[in-house]
Amino acid sequence: MADALKALLSAAGGRQGAVSASLWRYTGRAGWKPPLYPCRGVSSVPFFNSPGGFLDEIVARAMQKWPNVPKVFGWLRLDRRGNWLVKSRSGAFERIGNQAVIDFIGRNYAADAEGRWFFQNGPQRVFVTLDYTPWVYRISDSGASLVAHNGAGANLLEMLLLDEAGTLLAASELGVGVISDRDLAPLIDRLAAENPELEGGDALPALAAMPQPARILLFGRPLFLAQVQSAAVRGVYGFNPDPRPAPGEPDC
Repeated sequence: MADALKALLSAAGGRQGAVSASLWRYTGRAGWKPPLYPCRGVSSVPFFNSPGGFLDEIVARAMQKWPNVPKVFGWLRLDRRGNWLVKSRSGAFERIGNQAVIDFIGRNYAADAEGRWFFQNGPQRVFVTLDYTPWVYRISDSGASLVAHNGAGANLLEMLLLDEAGTLLAASELGVGVISDRDLAPLIDRLAAENPELEGGDALPALAAMPQPARILLFGRPLFLAQVQSAAVRGVYGFNPDPRPAPGEPDC
């Protein structure tokens, strides 16, 4: 785990100093170390208690030991393909490529009561800026379901949504997520194979635009298809794509 977090801190082209100035880091036997340059002020908001114990044990212990670590805003992004991006010294975001780091972030990814998604980095909550939705779905390796960007299965699909730009989204037990553009064509082919009325280039938007949600099949299971405006998705599904500190709250 130490190697994974060190990789996270140096993910932006090896510029470890730029990231570690704001992020806590795990150093093995020495434990968690605070930022080199601490944030302004101290947060008194208690940390999120994860239902079902999804957090890594080492993260849960760190939260108990340091309960009032200031939060981080604007350092981590989730793009429409499910990639994690971290801010570099220049201010640009660069994709994290280390698989151990990607897995660590994915296991410790959740939302608070305000719909703000975050990565629990030890005792420190790192809020995530979302390019669109808090989940990004692709077709699973088995081809029989959808899976989220962090490997979580989306097994209970409720609805497919088509926005004004032709982007397809899915709502499942996890929440709403955009379909990765890399999987969009094969998913549409799958829909056409299971729903003859969806054959043809204009069939999907025409059916989605019906006054009432259309009932369709995907992976052999029934669900609804409807149209949605991209600007309305955050409100309908209750998430904040761009968390910011409240007035007077410490801002890392």
